[in-house]
Amino acid sequence: MSWYCDVAPGHPFHGPYHDQEYGFPLADERALFERLCLEIFQAGLSWLIVLKKRPTMLAAFDGFEVDKVAAYGEADMLRLLGDAGIIRNRRKLEAIVENARRLRALRDREGGFAAWIGRHHPLTKDGWVKLFKANFVFMGGEVVNEFLMSIGYLPGSHREDCPVCLRLNDLDIPWKRVGTEFYSK
Repeated sequence: MSWYCDVAPGHPFHGPYHDQEYGFPLADERALFERLCLEIFQAGLSWLIVLKKRPTMLAAFDGFEVDKVAAYGEADMLRLLGDAGIIRNRRKLEAIVENARRLRALRDREGGFAAWIGRHHPLTKDGWVKLFKANFVFMGGEVVNEFLMSIGYLPGSHREDCPVCLRLNDLDIPWKRVGTEFYSK
C-alpha cells in the first residue's frame, strides 16, 4: 500500500492513522479487536469512510471491548442497525459479534489474541488467510492482509523511503524478523 505514503500525510483522517498506527505492532486485545473490526467494516468500502466513522463505531461497540461485544444479543443488533453513525451492514455486524465470541474462547484456549497471532508467526499471506478463515468469520484475503499489515505481521504498510517506515525500523516489527524474502515464497 505504498501509495498510502503519498496520499496520507497531511490528510485529516488518513494522516494520523498512517503516521501513528499503520504498521505499528499491537499486543493489546481491545486494540487488536478494534483493528480487525475496522478491516471487516472496510470490505467493499473506502478506508476513508471507516476512518470518518471510527469514533461513532468505537462508541457504538462499547470501545470494542471483547467481552461486552461478545455478550450482544438481538436488542444490540437492532440498536446497531438503527445507528446512522456506523456502517450498518448486518453481515458485518453479526461477524463482529461472532468474532468477539471466538476471541473470548481463543483467549481461554490460547492466552489471548496477541499470543495466538505470535504463536503462528511467521506465515505467508496465504497461510494467514487460511488460519483466520478457520478461526473467524468474514475473513477474506484483503481483510486478513490489511489487518496483519496494519499490526506489523505482513510487510507492505509503508515504502522504504517513508518517514514512518524509518521510525518503524527502531521497533520490533514481526515481519522484519524473517525479512521480505520469506513472504515472497
